[in-house]
Amino acid sequence: MSTAAAPEARRAPRPRADALRNRERIVTAAREMFVEFGPDVPLDEIARRAGVGNATLYRHFPDRAELIREVVLSVMSRTCAQAEQAAAEEADPFTAVRRFVHAAADERIGAMCPMLSSGFDRDHPEMLAGLDRLEGIVQGLMDRAQSAGRMRDDVGIGDLLVALSQLTRPLPGTACLNIDRFTHRHLELFLDGLEAPARSELPGSAATLEDMRTD
Repeated sequence: MSTAAAPEARRAPRPRADALRNRERIVTAAREMFVEFGPDVPLDEIARRAGVGNATLYRHFPDRAELIREVVLSVMSRTCAQAEQAAAEEADPFTAVRRFVHAAADERIGAMCPMLSSGFDRDHPEMLAGLDRLEGIVQGLMDRAQSAGRMRDDVGIGDLLVALSQLTRPLPGTACLNIDRFTHRHLELFLDGLEAPARSELPGSAATLEDMRTD
């Protein structure tokens, strides 16, 4: 083999387009089913909804933990993009928060709930990097709204993200499959409670993401 050909031999093959599409279909189906039924939904049911065989699912994701991590990373990345777009395009800082909350609901941020389970590897480097990015972007949205006097100052990023997760994800195992028709209505009620001036005094202290990580 010639020296010039050696780098080509060492180069990893690029994934085929159909393999990439299958992977995306699996992640999308898993995201929806984790929202509906929780992270313990059977993997063969996820494969069926994705329209792929079990072997294809396991070829991409050898175990449940790897699939859950990919779903959460995907949701975090898409949610970060929505937050950045809201910050860049909305002049009013609370309107940016409002837009982000509704966009995050559409991105199924409730699928991030497996992060809070005791069996999930929350210290995986990719997870920590994704969470740091999300925290920084959303905290920036909230800081601007609070500095402008448009958002009550006794709430923290943990309050926002916990409420988002609770309002966008039905209880696992229930038949509440039509939650989408209530989600944005209830989010508006929640957002009304975030606007300044505050109409009540909240018990306890503002929640942080560190509070969410505590078992």
